[in-house]
Amino acid sequence: MVAAASLAMVSGSLILAMPSQASGPAPAAKTIAESHPDWATASADQGSVAANTEITGTVYLAGQDAAGLTKYATAVSDPSNASYGEFLSPAAYKARFGATKAQVSAVRKWAADSGLKVVGTSDHAITVKGTNAAVTKAFGTGIHQYRVSGTLRHAPARDVVVPASVSSAILGVTGFTTPGANVAKPNSHRVDDTAARSAATPARSGKPDAGLPTTATCSDYWGQKIAKGAPAGYTTSDVPFDQCSFYPSQLRKAYGITASGLTGKGATIAIVDAYGSSTMLADANQYATAHGDKAFKAGQYSEVVDPSQWTNQDLCGGPEGWAPEEALDVEMAHGLAPDAKVVYVGANSCDDNDLLGAISTIVDNHLADVVSNSWGEIMHTTDDADVTSSLIAAYEQVFKQAAVEGITIGFSAGDCGDSSPLAAATGVNCQPDTSRAQANWPDSDPWVTSVGGTALGLKDKSGSYGFETDMGTLRSNLSADGKSWTPAPPAPFYFGGGGGTSEDFAQPAYQRGVVPGSLSHTLMTGAKSRTAQRVTPDVSMNGDLYTSVLVGISDGAPYSEGGYGGTSVSAPEFAAVQADAIQARHHAIGFANPAIYARAGLFKDVVDQNAAHHNKAPLSNIADFGLVNGTLAVRLAAFGEDTSLNAVRGFDNATGVGSPTLSYLRSFGHR
Repeated sequence: MVAAASLAMVSGSLILAMPSQASGPAPAAKTIAESHPDWATASADQGSVAANTEITGTVYLAGQDAAGLTKYATAVSDPSNASYGEFLSPAAYKARFGATKAQVSAVRKWAADSGLKVVGTSDHAITVKGTNAAVTKAFGTGIHQYRVSGTLRHAPARDVVVPASVSSAILGVTGFTTPGANVAKPNSHRVDDTAARSAATPARSGKPDAGLPTTATCSDYWGQKIAKGAPAGYTTSDVPFDQCSFYPSQLRKAYGITASGLTGKGATIAIVDAYGSSTMLADANQYATAHGDKAFKAGQYSEVVDPSQWTNQDLCGGPEGWAPEEALDVEMAHGLAPDAKVVYVGANSCDDNDLLGAISTIVDNHLADVVSNSWGEIMHTTDDADVTSSLIAAYEQVFKQAAVEGITIGFSAGDCGDSSPLAAATGVNCQPDTSRAQANWPDSDPWVTSVGGTALGLKDKSGSYGFETDMGTLRSNLSADGKSWTPAPPAPFYFGGGGGTSEDFAQPAYQRGVVPGSLSHTLMTGAKSRTAQRVTPDVSMNGDLYTSVLVGISDGAPYSEGGYGGTSVSAPEFAAVQADAIQARHHAIGFANPAIYARAGLFKDVVDQNAAHHNKAPLSNIADFGLVNGTLAVRLAAFGEDTSLNAVRGFDNATGVGSPTLSYLRSFGHR
């Protein structure tokens, strides 16, 4: 999963109330709360930036009838409501709920009168640019420099204000603060010992006792091959080798897609990541045909990418850093819904503002029926880069628009378990500046589907379902002499599916009666909440590092395949399942959570297999014999060890309602 608050969005704002329409004196200008960050202290203040320094900011538009939008989005998403499925077109949404021409004109005029240049306008926001002097005139405060941890950063000297003449048109103001390190990143991780695991490899020096292989080894299905002769680890008995990385036909069979006969025909899946790979279509086609599937047909795959607009590449890892995530998402979506159309929409950076822009492009133009996002961030940091109310408001406006138009939006739940500092200290895909155990963002927003992870065990090579447990692993390495493990078992947390109780969002109606009160009233810190809160994830699918999926990619290098794990795997998998369900229903599903919770009993109830079998299950540990930089590495891993999260009977904060099944797909109808 991805982590961090936004770049241009770290200085958020309070949502402004609509001014009274009653007669009387004009209301006073209103303050945009949180636009002056906590780290911009008087002691760190290095003075104003030069008056001619040009600064860019974003003004989000409030639109019309916010209460009406929430009411309509709720009604069309509720299977028990008479208005269920009565979706609006983008044009109808805009006329009823979007920003009016008068609002846009008023904001543009105010900006121009202040000396700011409008450099971008969308249905949701107006981007302005100007000198510090112009910013000061428009927003009532100038931009200062602050020395923070030895680095100069700029921010408003105090909370910015907007005049009453435009306050009703403005949802929030962002972008006047230097981006910090808290930025979105993919929720995936390469299994660095997966590629060519079944091929002959050099013998390992200091090889283990006789009976263990000296070449990369994996099983075609769970328990096919047993590692004998290894030192005692998480259990004293012999343990199985990990499974070879899965390919789509196996996953289709395991989750009932093959038996359903559904292929996603008639549906469109959108993938949102940052930047874009120049070889995506060719890679996806080579990957599909290499594993017995069909390549994309002409017109079945498309892209919305503009390299001329890419920014923040050093901070975000650049296109090369996001290319594996893109390949993973596109190939899993196509693999589990092979006849669905796929459109890749690349954000111009990992900035939350740019990522929201990519989602908005899809929703404003209704480019897809389902949107998969394999990135995210923590809500609360140690460096005052928390997700702000302004950012939440801007995203939720688009999420509700998607619901009104019948578009499903899903997000991966992350790969750091409960995202606590303890997990971050040893977790391979954690955000180190987490301030406490917490649910992540944006997947914890009540208007999206949070997709968590599981570890899937196959019964045979074809993909017959064997078992699932929660996604959480510990890992130890075999010593050079082959006689012990480092760190000694039990090793610390290494990788696990995200989830938990949100301290920021109240419990949505669809979770009532399904989510236990012991979860909804207990925050991740252990504190009790008087009100019931949102709990994630909603659903889960395979994503563990040791039940990884194969991904094919070239992107400037020779084409190769390797294993990847993470809830970044789970999110496009479930997006494809939803595309299959849309085919079965012959109608868009829209915001999926109410329908998911109404069908909770049709999901596979995933439980912690180790706990269920008193730590005697064969998956208590597995042997991993794979390649790292061409050299054999031997590891021991344990499943079902996901920080404070645990998969139990019924809904839980590790796997939600569980994983999809043939019964779930058939509940939408059948051809």
